[in-house]
Amino acid sequence: MFNVTQSALRLLLAAALALVPTLGDAQEARPWTGENWVATWATGPAGPPSNSQLLRFNQQTVRLIVHTSIGGSQVRVRLSNEHGNSPLRIGAAHVALRIAGAVIVPGSDRVLTFSGSPTVVIPPRAPVLSDPVTLLVPPMSDLAVSLYFPGAAFGTTVHGLSYQTSYISVAGNYAGATSMPVQQAMTSWPFLTEIDVQSSFLDASIVAFGDSITDGASTIYDANHRWPDFLFRRLHAQQNSLSAATAEQNSLLAQRALGVANRGIGGNRLLRTLPSSTVGPAGLVRFDRDVLAAAGVEYLIVLLGINDIGFAGAFTPASEAVKAEDLIAGYRQLIARAHAKGIVVFGGTLTPFEGTGVPGFYTADKEAVRQAVNAWIRTSNEFDAVIDFDLAIRDPGNPARILPVFDSGDHLHPNDAGMQAMANAIPLSLFSDFAFAKLRQTPGK
Repeated sequence: MFNVTQSALRLLLAAALALVPTLGDAQEARPWTGENWVATWATGPAGPPSNSQLLRFNQQTVRLIVHTSIGGSQVRVRLSNEHGNSPLRIGAAHVALRIAGAVIVPGSDRVLTFSGSPTVVIPPRAPVLSDPVTLLVPPMSDLAVSLYFPGAAFGTTVHGLSYQTSYISVAGNYAGATSMPVQQAMTSWPFLTEIDVQSSFLDASIVAFGDSITDGASTIYDANHRWPDFLFRRLHAQQNSLSAATAEQNSLLAQRALGVANRGIGGNRLLRTLPSSTVGPAGLVRFDRDVLAAAGVEYLIVLLGINDIGFAGAFTPASEAVKAEDLIAGYRQLIARAHAKGIVVFGGTLTPFEGTGVPGFYTADKEAVRQAVNAWIRTSNEFDAVIDFDLAIRDPGNPARILPVFDSGDHLHPNDAGMQAMANAIPLSLFSDFAFAKLRQTPGK
């Protein structure tokens, strides 16, 4: 066996590196290492609805409206055909700032290209990432992503309930039009799954991973009242309030913005995928796609599992009943997979659901499972920290139920005030504590 000293190894490495420029002189690489991309908006794509509800486009433009979190100087867009069985042809794609309705800010329109081309064919089961474009995106602004389909296209990869109004044009390519002639409105996001902005190297993103409660069910349309939206408003306000701070930790945090990517899907479960793909692949299945692949992700908030408990005997066979141990095993997988990528994981306690109108969704035995899961989340110390959503919105006089002032009326989903209460229950110090420790240990940050 050779015993190479460290000094000899350095000499060998230097000699090898001296040859590298002769191999790379023909083409200069793009300085991508000087970029920091952060997800400012995201959604979880699911499969198509039934044929009677399937979105159909034919020589039309869709203008998809989204609300950003963090701002940035450049933008890129992620599209997906992952639930499609045939190639998806996009004849034009644009991004712009939105004024209102289907009207964009004049001068803000940017043509999106894909590997240099203004058109793209996305293979079945695949995503595609656009080339970056220069566009100054303010925090908490509305963006319009316009896609023109030169032929027939079916909304097979879609986030079914967006709680946001988007628009479908009359026939024609209106991707770059300031005011698009609208044939109809829709409350879905077909094909669009993430928008990233280029920002400071201090910036990062938080992924909210959950079901309809995270997705924003029962909140006011077009108001951006999901709990992840309220969380970003709190983070943004905190950053502004720290801008004049002099303490070392606060000074660092004043320069650091956190985007929030909402990966909630209504009806989603942690452990099992329903035969109907409208509620998306199970959390364990979509985790790599929706969490690990998100741009700039450093934090994960998990609020997923109430449908695993409630669905059995209500929407799915009673044989799919879960025990607390089943969900705990699933959470441990999420924690391990996130930690392997250096992501900090916060566990959210499952919120109350007694009184739901679906027969069999709530039972005393299922409530016992929820309580056992929450006890483990609170006391196991396996998550990096706990966010007690249950405590934030439960009725103190009847802890199995949502407090009436926070109840949307279905006794499962919080209303807008409940969403605000959930966001308020997240200690912002969680992000500052972990961020400061990480920033102090990271060279160049």
